[in-house]
Amino acid sequence: MKTITAVTIASSDSGGGAGVPADLLTFAAHGVHGAAVLVAVTAQDTSRIHAIEPLSAGIIHKQMDAVFGDLRPRAAKIGALYDAARIRAVVSGLTRHRAKNVVLDPVLVSKGGRRLLASSARAALVNSLFPLCDLVTPNLPEAEALSGIRIRSDADRREAARALAAKGAGAVLVKGGHSRGDGITDLLFDGRRFLEIPGRRRKTRATHGLGCTLSSAIAANLALGRGLEEAVRLGIEYLRVALARGIFPGRGWGTPGRIGARSA
Repeated sequence: MKTITAVTIASSDSGGGAGVPADLLTFAAHGVHGAAVLVAVTAQDTSRIHAIEPLSAGIIHKQMDAVFGDLRPRAAKIGALYDAARIRAVVSGLTRHRAKNVVLDPVLVSKGGRRLLASSARAALVNSLFPLCDLVTPNLPEAEALSGIRIRSDADRREAARALAAKGAGAVLVKGGHSRGDGITDLLFDGRRFLEIPGRRRKTRATHGLGCTLSSAIAANLALGRGLEEAVRLGIEYLRVALARGIFPGRGWGTPGRIGARSA
């Protein structure tokens, strides 16, 4: 049986709750082999990020050549990229290796409020990386920041999704977790039509790494050959189950219980 591989291109979380460790756990839960390209490393626990150190563009290039040249991943999940230089390195690698099923979680700040992408790098993210992505998965604050549209209504969310798709992304999933109320509606725009995916809010402190978990679950399903809409629905359902099995390894925020939450 041929091994199916997906790659995460992101920063590492030394606490294991988000970033590359979270992505690899999520890939494994779907029966997908996980490869990793580290962009930056963090000194991080369950409460906050203490320090961030980016890796050189050169080692990012070499990691991407090694992974894509040998393992030939069927999907790529991209997370926190730190700055414009790191974005350019990733864009170069994706283009060189003609990466497919690219899912971008456009991380701007951490759970604790630490900036994970320089403000000056937003233009590079949108102009250079979006056109290479099959799906971009912003939360509401990220959708506002990247589209320039203030989101206060469902109509605003649709306008923001259209604006982000117009910047080159194949599809946009505007996540509803930052909305108010007991209900959550995730909005998928595939460039032609909108699909609303409703759900119920779960009251839990196991919320560290939610965006990483969702985007890597979607990437895993794309690697397994599922279509975009099905991959998104399955990713959202996987996250809901994982939230119900949250774990609390430290004294701060918990994280979704990924292993065993769903088999591929």
